[in-house]
Amino acid sequence: MVTAVNTSPLSARVQHTGNDHGGRAGPGRVAGCNPRHAWGVSCLVWEATLPDLRSPILVTAYQGWFDVGGAATGALEWLSERSDSIRVAHIDPEEFFNFAEQRPTIRLRDERRDIVWPSNDVHVLRPPDARHDLVLVVGAEPQLKWRSYAEVVVELAKRSGAAALVTVGAHIADIPHTRPFGVTGSTTDSGLAKAWGLDRPSYEGPTGIVGVLHERFERFGIPAVSLRVAVPHYVSGAPNPKGARALLERFERVTGLPTGWSELDEAAAEWEQRVNDAMDSDDDVVAYVKRLEARADARAKRSVPSPDDLGAEFERFLRQQDTSG
Repeated sequence: MVTAVNTSPLSARVQHTGNDHGGRAGPGRVAGCNPRHAWGVSCLVWEATLPDLRSPILVTAYQGWFDVGGAATGALEWLSERSDSIRVAHIDPEEFFNFAEQRPTIRLRDERRDIVWPSNDVHVLRPPDARHDLVLVVGAEPQLKWRSYAEVVVELAKRSGAAALVTVGAHIADIPHTRPFGVTGSTTDSGLAKAWGLDRPSYEGPTGIVGVLHERFERFGIPAVSLRVAVPHYVSGAPNPKGARALLERFERVTGLPTGWSELDEAAAEWEQRVNDAMDSDDDVVAYVKRLEARADARAKRSVPSPDDLGAEFERFLRQQDTSG
């Protein structure tokens, strides 16, 4: 087991949310849960001992409304599969899903029936020689008890000593599939906004579990960041490796944590070629995409910070927090 390194400025800001549950979590299974587990059983089900972590960043992605083309969940699933990740826990679905709407499935294994329930799985990634480890939560967007669900995720943040929350998502936009997909982000934390080149939140309207998580984490004083990739509205089906690649690239550029995003170059190029082949026989679609390309090229001429500039600013932010902590 690696000794925890608590030098991160982000973790220093949220030391009050450290482990208050009597030590590291160990394996366990339950037959039901209570989101307010002070008088019940936790909905956070541990499958392995949680290792000591280096000021981890909690990263989430949810299938559903904020995952167009599966780009967000695809990014984290790909990152988890390619890395030496450890599955340490899952969130019990019993309290948070309407199984008549999102039905479990049956699988036969060795002549035995197994039920596969909607999942929210927790994996730990520990990049070598990195300042931060990653705790990933990937799964289906819950349908019920969002406030209670958010408390479970906050519990995970406390147990792991998370320094920040980053939610990744994907939304449709009027952009062409032939140009790089833009990734935008926002946070209410002024220090991270400067370090990562992010905007302040401006959206008002219907939200999903991501919006609830951000509100809840901000109440607990844990910085929360939203990264979202725009994908073409006319080709929004999953999978979308080009969108996943864009999210992973932006995440690596601003945090310095390796994601291996360039390994998705071939899959993204093949996806783009399939879209080209599908639209070649429709002159109206071809003309429409050309108009989108002209608009995208005009926007690209505007001056924006380079990824390297953002990464350098993030490191300055970390050093400043070290000094102030």
